[in-house]
Amino acid sequence: MGPTLSPRVKICCISSVEEAQLAVECGASALGLVSAMPSGPGVISEDRIAEIAATIPPAIGSFLLTSKQDVASIVEQHKRCRTNCIQLVDRLTSGKPPDLKSALPGIAVVQVIHVTGPESVEEAVTVAGEVDALLLDSGNPSLAVKELGGTGRRHDWNLSREIRERVGVPVFLAGGLNENNVAEAMEAVAPFGLDLCSGVRTDGRLDHGKLSRFFAAVKAATGST
Repeated sequence: MGPTLSPRVKICCISSVEEAQLAVECGASALGLVSAMPSGPGVISEDRIAEIAATIPPAIGSFLLTSKQDVASIVEQHKRCRTNCIQLVDRLTSGKPPDLKSALPGIAVVQVIHVTGPESVEEAVTVAGEVDALLLDSGNPSLAVKELGGTGRRHDWNLSREIRERVGVPVFLAGGLNENNVAEAMEAVAPFGLDLCSGVRTDGRLDHGKLSRFFAAVKAATGST
């Protein structure tokens, strides 16, 4: 039996007001705005993030992707960028997610779990009670140059399903999703949300045709019309 509820879709690596508008028009529930990262695509300046975030409708999630690892720096960054969600792509080394939530009332905090093996399941279970949602991706923070997202790779969806079954918060699935495998991903994991970047882009630019086909594939997988 496949999924019956249509997952939320987050389009990441948004680089302009025009891309944000296109993604929302095609059906996106959330947009990802990427600040400085050690590697990966989609990085834009904090000024550009603030510019785009100011145009996103309030009902749409605006995610600040941050690689910062201390609460104080993230709070200051958020004050400059003014999104309604913070996506932690790495582990905090100073402070805890509840400290962020206390400092920024009303701002959702989403923790990325890079699914590299069974140990990622326990990491997810441990942190789930401190955040509003988890996002399961295919990076590797242990490399000399950290991979913190945007790899275009899929990971072991069996582990993602186990995480989804064991935690009590919404789970987004990321990593190599596209129009051709999204139905399989939904069947395998049944996530609350889907997150993608390269799967709806051509030469780095958001592709209206790929966006439309992706959303059509999601609807077909849920029997939506």
